[in-house]
Amino acid sequence: MKTNKFVIAGAGGIGRAAGLMLAEMPDMPCEIYIGDQDFSLAEEVALWIREGASSIVQVEPFYLNSSDLTEQVGYILGSAEILLDCLPGGQAPMMAALALKYNLHYVNLTEYVSETQAISEMVTGAEKGFVLQAGLAPGFVNILAHKLFNDFCRLNKVERAERISMKVGALTRVVKAPSFYGFTWSPIGVATEYLKDTVAIRDFEKVNIPALSGTTQIILDGILYEDDFTSGGAADLPDYFSGKVRSLDYKTIRYPGHFDWVRSLLADIPESDPRPEYQLLEKMQAAIPQVEDDLIVIYASVEGFDHRGVLRIQEKSFMIPPRMVGSHLLKAIQITTAAPMLECARMLLSGKYKGVVLQSAIDPEEFMRGAFVQHAFFNAKSVPLASSRN
Repeated sequence: MKTNKFVIAGAGGIGRAAGLMLAEMPDMPCEIYIGDQDFSLAEEVALWIREGASSIVQVEPFYLNSSDLTEQVGYILGSAEILLDCLPGGQAPMMAALALKYNLHYVNLTEYVSETQAISEMVTGAEKGFVLQAGLAPGFVNILAHKLFNDFCRLNKVERAERISMKVGALTRVVKAPSFYGFTWSPIGVATEYLKDTVAIRDFEKVNIPALSGTTQIILDGILYEDDFTSGGAADLPDYFSGKVRSLDYKTIRYPGHFDWVRSLLADIPESDPRPEYQLLEKMQAAIPQVEDDLIVIYASVEGFDHRGVLRIQEKSFMIPPRMVGSHLLKAIQITTAAPMLECARMLLSGKYKGVVLQSAIDPEEFMRGAFVQHAFFNAKSVPLASSRN
């Protein structure tokens, strides 16, 4: 079996999780090179992966700075098969350009729209595959929704649906007033998604909807949550499903009371502020703690009429807690973000994909059957559905 050389850009929480999960996958022999502009952090993470893996795997650190590419970086990229970009989204075009230069497959996580568009234009016609927005949301939840749509149409003998709904929450087990929230991932990412428009479908056409403009409720496994529109999570599905579904949207799940609290913070930020996300970030960080014991809640559904005119629904939900991988405990957000990225990497290495690969282009059946996805989502606690109200 071929040993593939993976380069991981970024030694943060997702980069280290991806490295450890790669090292623990027995049917995917690999060498791992993990780079960061903080070389001491890259060294620390490489050792952490080696010590946590249940088998011997080669993991090497290196210094990575996109504005200062060393001879070592050139050698590593020149002899690798794939680049996993776990850096902040603003650096994605630079990383994609390196992958293009060194003829590598490439996978990233960013929900940023402009960076995704820039990469799409850059790599048109590339011989290698570039999977963009391959984390949890955007990423897993979009492919799940695509699969549910295919299942719905096949089972009900139709070609259209009334509604596709996608919801994800990165939560904590305990929350307190007034925020009813704890940070489990990038605080600036949270602040940004609360301010930018979401892309959705209404009456079969793509539209923009303001963030936090439609709080509704949903009950999953007997727990009441709220959800509201946030940016980025719908990926390219509004384009793909235009004309096929009457309504499609992505919402973020939170505990009741959180969105009202955020709106109260936003009311104190002047409309003329050129960077309101930083004002919101400062206010949120003053009141919200960073929490390690996290919980990921996922819900997707497709609703519509069957060929006899009966209203039907196809739906799935998950509740993912932290889990042991090797001898390390990984946060739920690490597992559920790294696993879709690694599954996309596996699919790229099969040689089936070239150029830009957005969520609608990924085979949902093959993706859901993949070992990384099965281990992260289907071997964890899959939550039986209760009732929902929107």
